[in-house]
This record gives sequence, C-alpha cells and structure tokens, in this order.
Amino acid sequence: MGQKHVIIRGAFILTLAGLLTRFIGFFYRVFLSHTIGAEGMGIYQLVVPVYSMAFSLTAAGIQTALSRFVAGKVAVGDKKGAKSIFLSGLIFALGLSLIICQVMYHNAGFIAASLLKEERCIPLIQLLSFALPFGSVHACINGYYYGIRRTEIPAVSQLVEQLVRVGSAYLLYLILLEKGMAVTPIIAIIGMVMEEITSFLFAGTAILIHFGKEKLSSLGRVSWIKNIKSILALSAPLTANRVLINVLQSIEAICIPLRLRLFGLDTSSSLSVYGVLTGMAMPLILFPSAITSSVSIVLLPTVSEAQATGNRSRIAQTIQATIKYSLILGILFTGIFVTFGSDIGMVLYNNEMSCSFIRILGWICPFMYLNATLTSILNGLGKTSTTFFQSMAGLGIRIIFVWFVIPAAGITGYLWGVLASQLFTAFLSAHSLFKEIPFTFNAAEWLLKPSLILLTGIGISFFTSFVLEKSGIVLPSLLSLILLVLVMSSAYIALLWLTRKKAAAG
Repeated sequence: MGQKHVIIRGAFILTLAGLLTRFIGFFYRVFLSHTIGAEGMGIYQLVVPVYSMAFSLTAAGIQTALSRFVAGKVAVGDKKGAKSIFLSGLIFALGLSLIICQVMYHNAGFIAASLLKEERCIPLIQLLSFALPFGSVHACINGYYYGIRRTEIPAVSQLVEQLVRVGSAYLLYLILLEKGMAVTPIIAIIGMVMEEITSFLFAGTAILIHFGKEKLSSLGRVSWIKNIKSILALSAPLTANRVLINVLQSIEAICIPLRLRLFGLDTSSSLSVYGVLTGMAMPLILFPSAITSSVSIVLLPTVSEAQATGNRSRIAQTIQATIKYSLILGILFTGIFVTFGSDIGMVLYNNEMSCSFIRILGWICPFMYLNATLTSILNGLGKTSTTFFQSMAGLGIRIIFVWFVIPAAGITGYLWGVLASQLFTAFLSAHSLFKEIPFTFNAAEWLLKPSLILLTGIGISFFTSFVLEKSGIVLPSLLSLILLVLVMSSAYIALLWLTRKKAAAG
C-alpha cells in the first residue's frame, strides 16, 4: 500500500470513529447541560483540567514519543526494537501514573479549596484520580498502534469508551431520578472513570492478542534505561508543553470566574458563563476538528518515517496538502458557525449566551485546525522544543486577555484572546516548518478562492431561506437549520470541486 493511501486509510478510520465519538459526545454535552445545568457544567469543567494536567504528566508526551520511535523502528525493519521501546515506555508511564494518582487523591482538598476556590470539587477530584493509571496504559498502547499504522484499534477503542462513558452517566442519572435524589456533576465524573477502565481493558486485550504467545525473553536483552532516556528526551518537551496547556486551563478555570466578578457578575453567574463557554460553545466548535485530529495522529509517524529515510520532498508535499485542506475545512466551518451560530445555540441549548460565543469562536476554525496539523508535523520531525515555545507564546497571549481584558470587556474579551492566540501560533508553526522544509504556499487557491466560494454558498443558503419563506413553507427550527447548513456546505464543496476540475483541465 502506497504512503498516500496509508495516510488516507488511517485518517479515514480515525476520522470516522472520531466523528461518531464527537457526535455522541456532543449530544452528551447537551444532555449534561439540561441535567446538571450551566453552574453544574462550570463545576465539572473546573475539575477536567486537573485530570488533564495529571494525564499530561504521566502519559501524553510518552504516547507521542512512542508513536515516533515505533514508526522509526518499523521503518528500518526492527520489530523487536519497536516492542522493546514500547514496553519500556509502558512500564515507566504506569509507575509514574500510580504516583501521581496518590498525590491527586490525597491533595484533593488543597486543589479544590486553595486552587480552584470551589470545595464542591473535592469528591470529584478524588474519584477522578482512580482513572489515571488506566488512562496512562491505554495511551501508551495507542501510541504503539499509531506507530505501526494500526489505527483501527485506537479508533474502535475511542468509540467503545465514549459509549461506556455516556451509558454509565445516563444509567446513574436514571437511578438518581428514580430515587428522587439531586443530579450533580458526579454522574459525569463516574462516566469518565468507567470510560478509562473500559479503554484499558479493550486496548490491553488487543495488545495481548497482537503480541500473541511471544514471551518477553524473545525480545532479547532489553535496554530499559537506554530506552527510557530516549523516550524522555523526546517526551519531556512534549510533556512540558501539555502541562503548560493544562496549567493555562487551570488558570482559566480559576481566573475567568474571578475576573468576571470584577466585570460585575456574582459567583453563580460567573460559573454559569464559564460552563456555557466550555461545556456548550467550545465542544461545538471543536466537533469538526475530529478530522484534523485524526490526520494529525497519522501524520506524526508518517513524517517520522519520511525523515528516517531522508525523503524531504514527501515531507514538503505533506505540509502543502495539510495547509490546503486544513484551511478549506476551517473556512467552511467558520462560515457555518458565524452565519448560523445564533440558530445553532437556540436549537441545541436554548441558551442565548451560547449564540454569541459560537459566532465569535467560529473565526478561530481555520487557524485552530491548521495549528493542530502543523504542530503534529513539527513533532514528527522531532521539533518538540519548537512546538513547546510556540505554545508558550500562544498561551501568554491568552493569559494576558484573561487577566487584563475580561474585567473590562467580559467574556467576549477572552474569546478574542483565543482568536489572537490561534492566529499567532499558526503563523509561528508555518514559519518554523518553512525554515526546516521549504514549501509553497498558494494564498490564492487556499485562502482567497475558498473564502469567495464560501460567500457564494452563504448567498445561496439565504436565497433558499427566502424562497421557502415566500412559498409559505414552514419547517421546524431544527430541520430548517439542517437544510440551510447542508445547502451552504454542498454549494461550497461543489464549487470547490468544479473550479478544481476547470483548473486541472486548463
């Protein structure tokens, strides 16, 4: 199978599973917003960055490092070396996760009361700590499978764990409802714990079957210390990057409600605003990124393999295709969220606040999708320190907006900070890649043409709405929204295809 087809196949499998997972997860968020409310969503979102930070410390960087090293070993035919470095990373991550789990559990009171300023988070943090070892092992196994291009295992695991997460939370909700007890954010936390346990069992079973009856001794002498040193050399900047991101998320979780109080809101309203932003608007904006996230995961080992074999032209072609399709996808969803943001917010959440959040956040789509894929290519080239410092710069912008702009402009000021951060880091990523591997950027084809075609698609959707209104056809709000979005998207894709065909013919 050619390299192009390997990327397409892997990305397709992950994208399909990712879209299904995000589709389920998106409506799960809608379910949570109606059961635990905006304030409950805010409390839940306060806890999530704590777990994300703990996970980043234990496995996030190691997963990426394993993917790269395994891909490099497989590329030169060293399958035993690939398994050896996988086992080294797995054991190290498991040991580290058990330590962090204990720290997280026994310091839940301090984290909740002193850092998050919300004591209702204490039992949530304690319960969530038990998920950490399971999640770390699962992440390492996924890293191995990404490295050997077996994306179907992580894809199925992703879908299964999401189903278990939603099913567990919904079952607990029904039990609480039947007993007449209050429904709290604990249902979402239990869902997360069950999700990690299930993914551990699924991925663990898959890797045991994959290795078959092969014994550890068959690998020969494993250089544990050497392997762990290699993993740490690559994963340390990645881990620092992830931890820094989660530090920012924790700072946001603490500072956004605090700075909103300076804007004039009370504690409950501040948590509600934070809950609407992180529990309603952002998941919607992130929903299409299932595509770019899947491509990013497949790109890393692909670029690593191309670098190992000295194929720089293939890397340049990968960069150009990545930029082109990330921008085309991002521009489409900017059009959808900016044009229909108000309708989407009311139809899905019946929340006016979410409408303005969706419209503003819609502008970040091209830069967010582009940044995710370019960062993955940089990591695949081993430029983890570069991505670390770029993330620091972007996060610095967000912190400035959180601290200085929110008290004056409210949450809208923070949203524009997110936009500025994504724009800046996307530019830095592209600049760093160009210095490493020169490539061609076709602004007319990748930016101007899609933007003009998008305006045409929006015009066609407005005309469709006008025709329906004049014809006296009244559709339910949800059906009308779906129809207009489909009309605009179809026009956009069709016109891009037609102009592509003409360009090819000419």
